[in-house]
Amino acid sequence: MFRTALRNLLAHKTRLMMTALAVLLGTAFVSGTLVFSDSVDSAYRNKMAQNLADVAVSVTSGSAGPDTRDQDRLDSRAVDKIVSLPGVASVRPSVTGTAMVADKHNEPVGNDWGSSGANYAPGKDGKDSRYPLVRGRGPAAEGEIALDAKSARKAGVEVGGTVRLAVDGPVMTKKLVGVVRTGDPRVSAGGSLALFDTATAQKLFGKPGEFSELVVSATPGTDQARLTAQVREALPKTFEARSGKQLAATEAKMIDADTSAIRKTFLVFAGISLFVGVFIIANTFTMLIAQRTREIALLRAVGASRRQVVRSVLIEAGVLGLVASAAGFLLGLGIAVGLRPVLNTTGASLPDGPLVLKPEAALSALGVGVVVTVLAAWLPSRKAAKIAPVEALAAVEQPPAVRSLVVRNALGAVLTGAGIALMLYVTTFKNSSGLQFAMAGSALTLAGVIVLAPLLSRPFVNLCGRLAVRLAGVSGKLARENALRNPRRTAATASALMIGLTLITGLTVAAVSADRGVARMGQQDLTADYKVTSAGLSGLSPEIARTLSGQPGVATAVALRTTGFQSQERPALATAADPRALPSVTDVRAVDGSLTDVRGTTAVAVSDTYAREHGLKVGATLPMAFYDGKQAGPRVVAVYAENDVLSDVLTSTALLDPHLDKVRDEAVLLKAAPGRADSLPEKIKETLGGNPLIKVQSQDDLRRSEAGDIDDVLYLMYGLLGMAVVIAVIGVVNTLAMSVFERTREIGMLRAIGLARREVKRMVRLESVMIAMFGAVLGVGVGVFLAWSGGHLLRSSFPQYTMVVPWARIGLFLLLALAVGVLAAVWPARRAAKLDVLESIGAQ
Repeated sequence: MFRTALRNLLAHKTRLMMTALAVLLGTAFVSGTLVFSDSVDSAYRNKMAQNLADVAVSVTSGSAGPDTRDQDRLDSRAVDKIVSLPGVASVRPSVTGTAMVADKHNEPVGNDWGSSGANYAPGKDGKDSRYPLVRGRGPAAEGEIALDAKSARKAGVEVGGTVRLAVDGPVMTKKLVGVVRTGDPRVSAGGSLALFDTATAQKLFGKPGEFSELVVSATPGTDQARLTAQVREALPKTFEARSGKQLAATEAKMIDADTSAIRKTFLVFAGISLFVGVFIIANTFTMLIAQRTREIALLRAVGASRRQVVRSVLIEAGVLGLVASAAGFLLGLGIAVGLRPVLNTTGASLPDGPLVLKPEAALSALGVGVVVTVLAAWLPSRKAAKIAPVEALAAVEQPPAVRSLVVRNALGAVLTGAGIALMLYVTTFKNSSGLQFAMAGSALTLAGVIVLAPLLSRPFVNLCGRLAVRLAGVSGKLARENALRNPRRTAATASALMIGLTLITGLTVAAVSADRGVARMGQQDLTADYKVTSAGLSGLSPEIARTLSGQPGVATAVALRTTGFQSQERPALATAADPRALPSVTDVRAVDGSLTDVRGTTAVAVSDTYAREHGLKVGATLPMAFYDGKQAGPRVVAVYAENDVLSDVLTSTALLDPHLDKVRDEAVLLKAAPGRADSLPEKIKETLGGNPLIKVQSQDDLRRSEAGDIDDVLYLMYGLLGMAVVIAVIGVVNTLAMSVFERTREIGMLRAIGLARREVKRMVRLESVMIAMFGAVLGVGVGVFLAWSGGHLLRSSFPQYTMVVPWARIGLFLLLALAVGVLAAVWPARRAAKLDVLESIGAQ
């Protein structure tokens, strides 16, 4: 039977090729994911090992604040105390912050979150081991700077040239004296690195004489734990000292968590692709067995048992799965290489490193491919074994038993009804507590529709068939009859496409709805023409608002400052702004009291939502406990309608500023003078000296910026689900090709009685289109329903979310399904049209 299985495999290699391709793509996704996650994990660990190679102890300031005593500051005195400890080889003081380097066009060379600055701390040899020099030297004076090689190239500057940058204020100009290498993953993912001498870095990023971190290196043979304990004893309790091993363990946990999340996410999509492939494999073996009924009957007649027939089919499937999985593993290596740059474009910040090939990845890919193929072929093999020899010798394909269809339809109705009922129950939830119900309901609904697909295919194909008859005459009628001949096969082929389109449609509806909600969330109350912010996290200097308010073309400039506080042991946010100027830049409306009464340190206004949650009204006292340890008890003088530009509480700067470590504006809202809005952004940038830190965004810019992450994720999901759709398309091609082979005699008879070649092509093409459109319509319908019902879980945390059906994209999906039907039929249609009439009629 083993030889028989191999012979059958080789005899039908062309017909099995598409099935092998489906298995290959699915296992490629699995192996690519495993190799990629192993490679990323190794790259992270290598970077960690490099960064922590000389770290015996790391010392940071745990609670530095405005009231910190001089002896509790992380300065040179702390360095001297550590250096004097036995076992200490050296102490490297580190100062870090945000530095935005500009290119020749005053545009940032790095992204917002990855543009960093640090100090260059040379050792006894005059070099900093953390930042190896590529050329030049390290910065040694206030007017000097060093850049990483990538940033220097983007800025278009060579050693000896001039670099423009901003840290926390006006643009600075410094001389480039060196170019360094860095293993910082933020730089490799689109950030930048600027290095200064230590004194300059302290001046720019902190306070003179203070450090962000002290990195302690130990002499050979020194016990890290003991040295860490000694450092803790020598320094004030406000400092935090951690050993290199502790840092390594903490980072290792973070690495494991990150790579595990990536692996699980991609394996889910790999599982979807393999699940779609199951339909193709099962379809293929079902059709092959139907075509080999006479052969199976002869085997049974000469003594083959049912078990041997099953074993023969499963061996055939196992060999097919093994070969396809091996090829899939090789393709997966290419996927693993390509995933890193793709994810880095979305801000993943993955470090560079070689591919890591572990035996587990290869064995998992091969095992999954073989198991999926064998399981998908199991039911067809049982069906083959149940065929009685006498019945099979007649070589007449019997239609499915009525009882089996009735049972299937009943089961499908139960599953679909349960799924829909569960999803309707989900709509009663107003928070994410119903997520498990939503997942179960979605799975039941999708499974039920798949089971019901043969029943649903009849009315749909009949409806499409009427249109096809009108457009194509006899070819359309034949296509309809072919699609209706075996509804199970039609349904299985369409279901593979339906699964992919269900997920794509559901994600699209949810993403577009979230996109619109995000756009409304921050901008529906904004009436300003422009919003000025800082690309870094340090905010804007108050001088910027004063400078802009006096510029020609600016009607109003309103600065916003925000800080946190606690009231009744619940956290909240307070925004300080000029209440008299606010109505010109935001649609703020007082529902009780007057906003102009907010002044001094004794009066505040609260939003109506915050007032309702805390039982506040005009005249009440609001207890405020700020995070600097100080408290205030201002009186509520107004209540305003919930406003997305403002926070929970509106205060004056007089009340807020004393509780800020550093007085900075979160944003400046600008209202342009009539007819001056279009030219204002360039004038603002010119006024602020082309500062690369400053971002001037219109309302449209803000909407695009806020929606950018959603779009990036959506397109990534499209790419991941695209593999499932490609496998579904392969299924349509495979089904049509094998159907043509199955109907060879029939096609020969049609050609003999006058059906032209082009009409044969049209017949196959129309059948393909009906199958593809059936899967697309089901997928779109189920996807929209699941997105509508599941969207209710976001209402409490995302009140701006309202379901939006992107009809243009839905229409595009249907058009793509139509194109899939046409393209999938190209090869089968050509093959059918080229069949020789006499040979076809004589085919067995």
